[in-house]
Amino acid sequence: MERINRWRAFGGWQEVWRHDSKATGTPMEFSIFLPEGEGPQPVLWYLSGLTCNWSNVTEKGDYREACARHGIVFVAPDTSPRGEGVADDAEGAYDFGLGAGFYVDATEEPFAKHYKMRQYIEEELPALIAEHFPVDLNRQAITGHSMGGHGALTIGLRNPERFKSVSAFAPIVAPTQCPWGHKALGGYLGEDRAAWAEYDACKLIEGGARVAALKVDQGGADGFLEEQLKPELLRETCETAGQVVELEIHDGYDHSYYFISSFMPAHIDWHAKYLKA
Repeated sequence: MERINRWRAFGGWQEVWRHDSKATGTPMEFSIFLPEGEGPQPVLWYLSGLTCNWSNVTEKGDYREACARHGIVFVAPDTSPRGEGVADDAEGAYDFGLGAGFYVDATEEPFAKHYKMRQYIEEELPALIAEHFPVDLNRQAITGHSMGGHGALTIGLRNPERFKSVSAFAPIVAPTQCPWGHKALGGYLGEDRAAWAEYDACKLIEGGARVAALKVDQGGADGFLEEQLKPELLRETCETAGQVVELEIHDGYDHSYYFISSFMPAHIDWHAKYLKA
């Protein structure tokens, strides 16, 4: 563990750390906001979208004031392994390979060696955070944006006992039914679509997975809305399955951090209700 940066913010500390990951076999970085206060504090995980790393939400997410007010630790990991020898998209596309790990454990070569983002997020990083920081892993919540929204939904649905609440900003809700998902799941997992289902929020809900509290916000002017994100599929799936979801479309908002930062404080306030219960 090596701390590579630190800033005072809202009475607490915004830090960035680097460590060697056993899951990915590479160095990995994450940012963590540690609010002022004593004793173990609840933790909110934030998973970023395509092309991003920890820096995007850390610099533009506007989460620190709300986290400081509620006493919530905020952790933002990277979106893929990186470094020498890590496979990338053959054509350098933005939606596969580096910066686009899709929070899966790859089984296809040459990605299987390093692309173990599910294992990293679900197992390794929580254990590392619990070892080195004053967090209460009995009080966890998870959120994310776009590809990271997909990650938050699927990780939350696969681990309902771990998370008090799950939310997402403009998530990919059904990657088995959109071009981004077809490329990523096919490339990382192969063409057996039965293996894709555990990485599809709608498929997981159809299969019986449930979470205690679910919230999704989506920009109505998002350029990816109809082809890639398809929030209506999540709404319909939840209605059929009896999974309660708070899903709201916001007119005029796009896919950017202008949208995310506008609704981030409200998401943290919402998570706080469950983390403090």
